[in-house]
Amino acid sequence: MTEPLRLSKRMSELGLCSRREADDWIAKGWVRVDGAVISELGSKVLPHQKITIERQAQAQQARLVSVLINKPMAYVSGQAEDGYKPAVVLVRPENRWAEDKSAVQFSAAQLRSLVPAGRLDIDSTGLLVLTQDGRIAKKLIGEDTSVEKEYLVRVRYSKPGRLPEVDLKRLNHGLSLDGKALLPAKVRWQNEDQLCFILREGKKRQIRRMCEMVGLQVLGLKRVRIGQVKLGNLPVGQWRYLGADEGF
Repeated sequence: MTEPLRLSKRMSELGLCSRREADDWIAKGWVRVDGAVISELGSKVLPHQKITIERQAQAQQARLVSVLINKPMAYVSGQAEDGYKPAVVLVRPENRWAEDKSAVQFSAAQLRSLVPAGRLDIDSTGLLVLTQDGRIAKKLIGEDTSVEKEYLVRVRYSKPGRLPEVDLKRLNHGLSLDGKALLPAKVRWQNEDQLCFILREGKKRQIRRMCEMVGLQVLGLKRVRIGQVKLGNLPVGQWRYLGADEGF
C-alpha cells in the first residue's frame, strides 16, 4: 500500500509551489484535495489524489518576481558575510538595465523573500538568479536538478606547454570531489587561455577545484547561462526581470 505524504511536500514534488507557500495556502483554505478544501497544516494525501489550488493562490503566485543580475566581484550571493555585501543590494531602480523589456514595475516589496537560486562565488562574476518563486528555486537548486550552467573560465597552466588532452578529458569526466565522483561535464577550449565549462551540478568552488587537479590556475570565472536563460549584454552590476516568456 502506498504511504500517504504530507500535503505540502506533495505539492512541492508536483511543482505547484514551495513547501512554505503550500503551508501558507493550506492555512488560508486555498488548497483542495479531490475537490474538498484542506485547511489543516500537516494534512496528508495519497499520491493518486488530485490537488488543485484556488484562484487567489494562482494570483499571488503570478505576482512573484525573479531577477537576473550580472554579479560583480566582491559581492556574495546570499547573506552578507565578512563585510561583503549581498548581491540583492544591487536590485535598486537606478541599477535596472535600461534595455529591460519587462513591463513589471519595481517595488520595494519585491525585495522581501527575494533569495538566490544557486550561488556564485565572491570572486566570480556573471549570471545570478534571485527569485521569490519556490518553483524556480527548486528547479535550479533542487536535489534532482538537471539544469545546465555554462561558465567561461580564464586559466593559466602551471607547467610548461599546454594542458594535455588526457587532462582535458578528465575535466569532462573522471574527477571526484569530497570522495564523490562528479557528474559528466562538457569542457572545451574557447580560445587559447579560456575554457568553457557546462555543468549540471554546483559543488562549492567546483570549477576552481577541478582546475587545480589538472594543474590549471583560474584567473577569472564568469557564468553566462543557466538553462535557456543567457546573461547576454546585461552590464556588470545591473539587473533585469526574468521575462514572462523565459524559462530555465
